[in-house]
Amino acid sequence: MDFEQDLISDLPQSIIETILTKLPIKDAVRTSILSSKWRYKWATLTQLAFDDKCVTLCNDRAIVENNLANFITRFLFLHDGPIHKFSLSTSYLQSSYDIVQWLLFLSRKDIKELVLELGEGEWFRAPSCLFSCKKLTRLELVRCELDPPPCFKGFFCLKYLNLQQVLIPPDDIECLIASCPLLESLTLSYFDSLELTVSAPNLKHLILEGEFKDICLVNTPLLVFISVAMYMTDDIAEHFEQSSSYNFNKFLGGVPQLERLVGHIYFTKYLSIGNHEGCIPITYYQLKFVELYQVSFDDMKEVLVVLQLIVNSPNLQELQISGFSNASAAIQEAPDLDFWEKRCFIDCTLSRLKTIKMTDVSGVQHEMKLIKFLLEHSPSLETMSITPSLYLTEGRLNMLIDLVSFRRASTQASIIFIHEQV
Repeated sequence: MDFEQDLISDLPQSIIETILTKLPIKDAVRTSILSSKWRYKWATLTQLAFDDKCVTLCNDRAIVENNLANFITRFLFLHDGPIHKFSLSTSYLQSSYDIVQWLLFLSRKDIKELVLELGEGEWFRAPSCLFSCKKLTRLELVRCELDPPPCFKGFFCLKYLNLQQVLIPPDDIECLIASCPLLESLTLSYFDSLELTVSAPNLKHLILEGEFKDICLVNTPLLVFISVAMYMTDDIAEHFEQSSSYNFNKFLGGVPQLERLVGHIYFTKYLSIGNHEGCIPITYYQLKFVELYQVSFDDMKEVLVVLQLIVNSPNLQELQISGFSNASAAIQEAPDLDFWEKRCFIDCTLSRLKTIKMTDVSGVQHEMKLIKFLLEHSPSLETMSITPSLYLTEGRLNMLIDLVSFRRASTQASIIFIHEQV
């Protein structure tokens, strides 16, 4: 029996490529020393991922930068065949001329997925050849500057767009989104003072993080997931107060297929702004998970936003709310308490709601009224966990007494009171 038979080398090329793709690219190149058959196996890889580990690191930044640039350049020079994915994650090459040359090379290779994650330092200005990559299906850029040329008509195959710390004129970002008719996933992070209108008929996943003055979803009927974090400045706060239209409808009025909603800092504040009189809410039949952070229960408008989401989501299964209220207000008489008797939503039944998680609970009256409402209208509830705010040093016992006294629609519901030490 021949114990030295080379079984791996006789595998189909597709399987060999899969094996090599699992290796760090530096190790994939090293397989060239195995035998003459393996000398250029790495040179036909279609998925390339480069990072700082491709070269030996040292304290001399210039040496590392030069070695990394030379490694990637030589690799591409010897590469044979198409390149479907190119990923570069580095803290050494920020505004390197080499990156421009690589992108020019890739634009002629029918590149489908492009990821550029550049570290701190000078921002990289993407060359015009980037916009000639017509077959792109995925584009991720971190710390880049984009300036689409006048002749750019769009990425007609793009399905995934992720822009983080990207400098681009506000009008151009909207045009870029609108010119990607197949776009399914959009992430925009660390944008400053941006007024954004999103028109993307095939969009399913949306993640926004930054200083947004305004957000309007005008043609996004297929959205199933939304995550938003809004950072506040004095300028944006002033802009918020001047808004006349109801932000809730501008943002959530046209997403009937929504399944999961995550609202981070200032999201409920943003939704609450504007005149809601005369607005007809839609029903979110598919919405199963809602997570809201830093809800101010001192603000009745924010309370109404939370209620509007809950009562119009008949199939909601899990609800998580983090409070952001003044603990000292818990002992004060809150305004508009009669609201809960006037609009008690008698017909509302949250028949699918099984899990409720309330954190940073300050015990303010509208907050406790909401908890009472949820317990009374959730016949399938299994667990409600309550975590008091760390700043609530007094009144925890009274809060616990109130929780125990609230009527529960579900006989199986258990209330878990999580007492965290300050």
